[in-house]
Amino acid sequence: MAYDGIVTMAVARQLAERLTTGKIDKVYQPEADELVFNIHTRQGNVKLYASVDPAAARVHLIEESLPNPPAPLSFCMLLRKHIQGARIIEVCQKGSERILEISLETLNELGFTVSKKLIFEIMGKHSNIVLVDLGSGRIIDCIKHVSIDVSRVRQLLPGLTYQYPPAQDKTPFKEAAQSTASAGQPADSKLSDGQLSAGQHADGKSLQRTIAGISAAFAEEMAAHSKPLLFLQETVSAVQSGQIAPVVYCDEKKAPREFYVVPLAEYEDVCEAVRFETISSCLEYYYAHKQSTNRARQKASDLIRAVSAQLEKLALKQQRLGEDLLKAENSEDLRLFGELLTANIHAVTPGASQVTVTNYYDGTPLTIPLDPRFSAAKNAQLYFKRYGKAKTAVKEKQLQLEANGQEIAYLESVLSYLENAGELADIEALRRELEETGYIRKRKLPGGFREKKASPAPYRYTLKDGSLVMVGRNNKENDFLTFKLSAAGDIWLHTKDIPGSHVLLRPAAEISEETIYAAAAIAAYYSKARSSENVPVDYVPIRLVKKPAGARPGMVIFTGNRTVWVSPRLPE
Repeated sequence: MAYDGIVTMAVARQLAERLTTGKIDKVYQPEADELVFNIHTRQGNVKLYASVDPAAARVHLIEESLPNPPAPLSFCMLLRKHIQGARIIEVCQKGSERILEISLETLNELGFTVSKKLIFEIMGKHSNIVLVDLGSGRIIDCIKHVSIDVSRVRQLLPGLTYQYPPAQDKTPFKEAAQSTASAGQPADSKLSDGQLSAGQHADGKSLQRTIAGISAAFAEEMAAHSKPLLFLQETVSAVQSGQIAPVVYCDEKKAPREFYVVPLAEYEDVCEAVRFETISSCLEYYYAHKQSTNRARQKASDLIRAVSAQLEKLALKQQRLGEDLLKAENSEDLRLFGELLTANIHAVTPGASQVTVTNYYDGTPLTIPLDPRFSAAKNAQLYFKRYGKAKTAVKEKQLQLEANGQEIAYLESVLSYLENAGELADIEALRRELEETGYIRKRKLPGGFREKKASPAPYRYTLKDGSLVMVGRNNKENDFLTFKLSAAGDIWLHTKDIPGSHVLLRPAAEISEETIYAAAAIAAYYSKARSSENVPVDYVPIRLVKKPAGARPGMVIFTGNRTVWVSPRLPE
């Protein structure tokens, strides 16, 4: 990922144009490592997003509305106190660093104007957001506290004087670009101390070791040019004048691989290029579609781990129950031993540990183990008692196996929803479902705050003939869709023996084969078999779908079903 100093410069330029003189209306903190600022500007309201996630640290404008936690976090409350209602005076980049600064003016408790600065440090795992009082130069607070135990070089704690990160022993890219444009100097003249001589060829790694603020991808692009410093100067000039062409490069699966403010020849021929008008729209697309940084994927990962751990426990329990059931079913020998002992009490010597008798069922000799502490009659009674327990165990183990299997089926369906979920609202709904069913702990909220209950909102698709298809996003929504939203004449669909969503087809006219296949393809798409082909899908009139008493959310039984085989896809 190429969020380097040049990208930071492009973002700073766009933010300076859009946000200067703007007013911060509201501050939100959707997650512990990210902030959203609603800013009122002359051109309209905009949302500024900032994240210090080590894998996706960034600052840019966004169009998406992010869900907020039911209770604001402490840093969010502090920012609301200090800068909500503040006027943005200036937005700039610190030198060639990946540091953005927003200078603010606001009123204190006494009504006097005070100046503060919000500093965004985009530096991988060391990323941070710091609020500084300009009058004293001291830190008011930061989103991540850095104590001396974490870093002996630089601490970030409330009350300390703010200091910038230590400079690297490299030439900043802005100075390198200026050296090529200086009067009387040819392009690609010396940087400093003979680090890069005119006409000297350098590979990407050496350029990155020499020039500060450039990413590996851009360093390779520089190295591909005969005059790398001239190319750097042209790129910097383009960014400063706003003449950039932001681009995201995607692989054959439409997954983003790289982005930058200018085209990168290395990716032009091997990837699909998605071009944008602004750097913020480019960044928003890249991080939203990048699986490793997708917010929904990140939020789902913890739930996936929890559900997977539960499934592993249930699978082990299923195995042990199966073994116990097998032992219980093979208990006829106990009854036989009891019968033969009863018939041969006279042949048993007191204190014997075993006795050999004739099996009168097949005439063969049979050795029966005995407990020497008891008589032959008592040993026979013990065998009959063990046989009775085994028979009872067969019924109990079968019931436990059935219940355990239902629990496995339920969690597999939840896991399927989590793996297919692409929106934060879907993840939150699944989290609430798992809390209500007792698989994860409920979140504790500060006093006075209550978690908002989301209304069911199944996916809706309209087919070519006007028929409506509705799809549940989780098991609770499946129940709502199947038993409350459905109407007489609807067709219910579900993948056969595969975890997936309940799908409801509401025909606009007489049901055709094409309509059934189109709805079945949607049902296959919203199942665990999304990436497969020729997926079996059952369909049945809604009146034939019933919910057993005490069943888990989303668990139903049905009769009279028919099956079609389709490939998963959504309607065009």
